[in-house]
Amino acid sequence: RRLVVKLVVVPLVLHELVPMRARVGDLRVRAPRLLGITDAIGRPHEGTDIDDAGRPVPGAQVELRLRAASGRPVAIGGTRQAIAGADGVFRFLDVAPGEYTIAITHAQYQPFTSDVLRVGPGELVTTTLSLAPLAPAPTPQAPYAPQAPEAPFQRAVRPREGAGGEPLVPAGAEKVFVRVPDRWNLTMPDWDRYGAGGDYPYVSGTWWDPYNQNVLKGDRPIVGQRTFFTFTGVSDSLFEGRNVPVPSGVSTERAQSEAFFGRGGQALPVTVIRTSFDLFRGDTAYRPVDWRIRVQPAFSLNFINTAEIGVVNFDVRRGSNRLDSHLGMQEAFGEVKIADLSANYDFISVRAGIQEFSSDFRGFVSVIEAPGVRVFGTVKSSRLEYNAVFFDLLEKDTNSGFNEWQRRNQQVYIANVYIQDFGTLGYTTSFSFHANRDRGEQHYDHNGFLVRPSPIGLVATNAVDAYYAGWAGNGHIGRVNLSHAFYQVFGHETVNPIAAQRVDINAQMAAAEVSVDKDWLRLKGAFFFASGDGDPADEDARGFDAIVDIPVFAGGPFSVWNRQGLRLPQTGTGLVSPSSLLPSLRTNKDEGQANFVNPGIFLMSGGVDVELTPKLRGFANVSYLRFVSTEPLRALLFQDPVRSGIGIEYGVGVQYRPPLSDNIVLVAGVGALTFGSGLQDIYTRDHVVSSFVNTRLVF
Repeated sequence: RRLVVKLVVVPLVLHELVPMRARVGDLRVRAPRLLGITDAIGRPHEGTDIDDAGRPVPGAQVELRLRAASGRPVAIGGTRQAIAGADGVFRFLDVAPGEYTIAITHAQYQPFTSDVLRVGPGELVTTTLSLAPLAPAPTPQAPYAPQAPEAPFQRAVRPREGAGGEPLVPAGAEKVFVRVPDRWNLTMPDWDRYGAGGDYPYVSGTWWDPYNQNVLKGDRPIVGQRTFFTFTGVSDSLFEGRNVPVPSGVSTERAQSEAFFGRGGQALPVTVIRTSFDLFRGDTAYRPVDWRIRVQPAFSLNFINTAEIGVVNFDVRRGSNRLDSHLGMQEAFGEVKIADLSANYDFISVRAGIQEFSSDFRGFVSVIEAPGVRVFGTVKSSRLEYNAVFFDLLEKDTNSGFNEWQRRNQQVYIANVYIQDFGTLGYTTSFSFHANRDRGEQHYDHNGFLVRPSPIGLVATNAVDAYYAGWAGNGHIGRVNLSHAFYQVFGHETVNPIAAQRVDINAQMAAAEVSVDKDWLRLKGAFFFASGDGDPADEDARGFDAIVDIPVFAGGPFSVWNRQGLRLPQTGTGLVSPSSLLPSLRTNKDEGQANFVNPGIFLMSGGVDVELTPKLRGFANVSYLRFVSTEPLRALLFQDPVRSGIGIEYGVGVQYRPPLSDNIVLVAGVGALTFGSGLQDIYTRDHVVSSFVNTRLVF
């Protein structure tokens, strides 16, 4: 049982409603009321008609008095005392059933005794009481002054020359202000809000605590009043197991093994550590920074255990296992604000150096970490955001995907604009243009495999000039969540390896996801289409390929097709690369070249996201996949037929956040792809499976 009362003051009397949650064993008054209290002119307050000018009365002495059945106060053990807090609220817990009165005293208000309150078993009582201030001391009668004449309409009335009053002089050593030379280092008072521990509003914090005030997290400046530093550390630990088709090669791990495909079991533990050092001048929120310097080194330690040789390295003497590490620089840039464009924080800035940039909402075309120059900003009160970017790409480490200190002869140009509330509130659209200029110099990856030019068909240096025009959107229209994209790509390849000639590019990609939230469920449906090339021998390349895609779509990390990648036997190329939806027949997504003579894909997907608890979220997804055109596969594999069915995949996963934040995130998933007729024509099996567990720690 619990009795909750709040005291508040209006100009003459005060009152305010304090809603409280009911719990078993408490008494509740359905409509909290004022108990026979009136204001200074005798007008009673009823219901919850609360004046906005009300304010709490802290420090009031409160007595809760139990009345006997006769109506008299209980003499022994019948009185409990409390003091109203800073918000005017006082509480009595574990109140026995019975009739009570409340007596209140305060030095600045008249004593008050309430009407009878009845507390029954299993109820919560919440009431509001008003106190009347003490009557002011009588003042001498002021001499009568005639009423001033009424001022004309819209005309100011100013005091006469020399009019004024006596200045108020503080008495003795009274302080009227406290000097605070550093507003960022205010001393926090010690306060245990509930007297039971566990909730401390004023915590000074320590260097290792990211939740409370910390100079390493940009909560206080390190130089002057406007220069801040932010450190971010991220640890990603992944353990993945999979069983995928693996060619046995000319040299096998086991003697007398003549099967075309060997054992596909693989285990892959990976640890990645990223650290970010961010120094900037400005404010910690709202206002764009004046300048920024950021450095983000990243370290990868990875191991892979396979059942076949010739998989982890071109040299079969290296065996079937590989342990590798790499230190890369993923961000190292400087940023300067050129100008403020309006009083609403619109700006234009320039950033130069190694930087990360994703050109659309879902990562369909370009997700890049490379040296570049970016001009960006906002207009129309941040409703329009624009970017103009130039990248000169670096070579990538094969086993980690991180940058190397070696220039790759490939340039990417991107321009886009985002428009918020486009047509309707809550929907953002984007228009973009990409240009990919890849000269295709010869390159072997760190495991000894040739990745440029592609070791299929006509092996010759291939220059790619591809241009993408795109429209994408993300947001909601009413209660329906919508995410979509469409891209048209045109250009040419000088020597496509499959077509063995110059080809002109004309390809398309379209995708859309629609979802509806219902309580703790999100129901999703999606489709993805990338055009395929129906005639690999002609001069037109109609298969869509991206620059560097990392799509978060159609199951994302819980999709086997999207996550794992499948290699084609005896070709040195992949059917689909890891973290991609496109069957582009590339040697390697990071180090190889875009290939626009490919089979294309059509995908339909349905799934559900489930908020099991505030900390635990579940995912489930089912997708149907098929090739748009299988002629490029037939030409590459010298095989007929190769049918169009890719198969049906199933994926489930969970995400667990123990502290209800992104500082600790555990993700686990299991997926399977049941092969359709097309993959059964290529591989001598009917399914692949994979599972993973990922632990992410963020400081």
